[in-house]
Formats: sequence, C-alpha cells, structure tokens
Amino acid sequence: MVTADRHADALYAARRDRRAIPPLTETQPDLTVTDAYAIQGRFVERLLGDGGSVVGYKLGLTSRPMQELLGVHEPDYGPVLSTMVYDDGVELALDDFIEPRIEAEIALVLDRPLRGPGVTAVQAARAVGGAVAALELVDSRIEDWRISLVDTIADLASSAAAVLGPRVVPLEGIDLRHLGMVIRRNGRIVATGAGAAALGSPLAAIAWLANTLAPYGVVLEEGHVVMTGSLHKAFAVEGGDRVRAEVDRLGSVACRFS
Repeated sequence: MVTADRHADALYAARRDRRAIPPLTETQPDLTVTDAYAIQGRFVERLLGDGGSVVGYKLGLTSRPMQELLGVHEPDYGPVLSTMVYDDGVELALDDFIEPRIEAEIALVLDRPLRGPGVTAVQAARAVGGAVAALELVDSRIEDWRISLVDTIADLASSAAAVLGPRVVPLEGIDLRHLGMVIRRNGRIVATGAGAAALGSPLAAIAWLANTLAPYGVVLEEGHVVMTGSLHKAFAVEGGDRVRAEVDRLGSVACRFS
C-alpha cells in the first residue's frame, strides 16, 4: 500500500529527527483503523531494520475515560521492541523524545505461548509466568498530541519506552484487579490507581490482545512482555525529574530524566 508506506516513512523520520508531524488524519481524513494498523506494521518494519526485535506488546486506551476521550469502545495495541525496554533505575534523556509523558502499569510476562481466538482471562492466567511493576514512557510523533484513534494506532500506539521493575512476581494468590498503585514525581504523590483500571483486569487485557491478534496469525510468545495499560492519567516530565511507582505485592520501579 503506497499510502501506508508514505505515512510510515513520515512517522519514522519524525521519530528519528525528534520532529513531530501533523496528524495523519488531517492530510488523509478517510484513513480507517485497518489502514492505521497497516501503517503501524510498515513503521515497525523500518524500526526493525535498524536492529532489535519484537519482545512484546503494549495496550493503550484500556481505561474508560481515555476511550470516551477518543470516542472508541475498545483498546488499541502496538509492539514493544527490544530497543525500547530498560531496567529499573535507568536515566532517560529527554532529547531522545519529542513530547514524552509517563504512566505506571502492571506488565505481564508469559512463560508459555498464548494464542487466540477465544482466550479467557482464566486461560490467560495459565500462560502468565508473573507480573512486574512497570513504567511506560509514551510519546507522540504527532504535533501537540493532536491524535485521533487512527493517529495513535499508526504511531505505535504512542509508545516510546518501557521500564520494568526488578521482580517478576508469580500470580498465585494475587488478584491483579485489586493491586493498588502510587506514583511519585520527585517524591510527591501525583497519581494513584488500581489494576482494575486496565480493562477491568490486566488478565482481561492480555486475553483481549491475544484474541485481537489471532486473525493476523500472531501469537503471544513465551517470554513476551505485555504492558496492560495505564492505571492513571499520564503526565509530562522534565529534565531532573525522578519518577517512582509502587505497586502492591509487585514492588517498585523507577527512572530519572536528564
């Protein structure tokens, strides 16, 4: 698809040059969700050409307020590349991004493949090896975050980086829906949340993803990390900021910005 290649080239250049572009839907208002995922696929091909591999997926728009904001009724998704994943305590340079924001999440790590369709949350739990506290840095290659659903899907679901905590905690005896989260910026509490904010449950979120990927022949593989969606409203960060999230039973995860 020539159009998909053109838009993918523009997004790739925007990410490389740290220079945002106008919304795709302004230049081509008739783009559909199907078109957007095609653009995302071409964009990913270009990124993989620079190295790295797909090591998981992220879900976006898993909370009702965000769905209402964009006028949609289901999440979106994008791949997580190995070049996007960082360890707890990492220092990230803001100059590597355009207009980043950060959010705390519960990430799930698979210890066996998960293939849709028809996956339930209970079945998903059997494939999950454990959960880990995580931070996601979201960024938009679209000017001023003026995104529609189509724009964010095409733009890797607005993903930029994932910071994973040091502990993967087995799910036995844990109800992910009820895990509370507190996130601090420079020591001050800026948001709270709970696992239920991620599509009702992080397990429901990963089941939705497996089922949504199934028609494309995509399987969630052993070792894949799935970022199940923000537990609060994302906020902007500045140089010198230190961000730390604490999640019940899972521990903490932190990063800093320069």
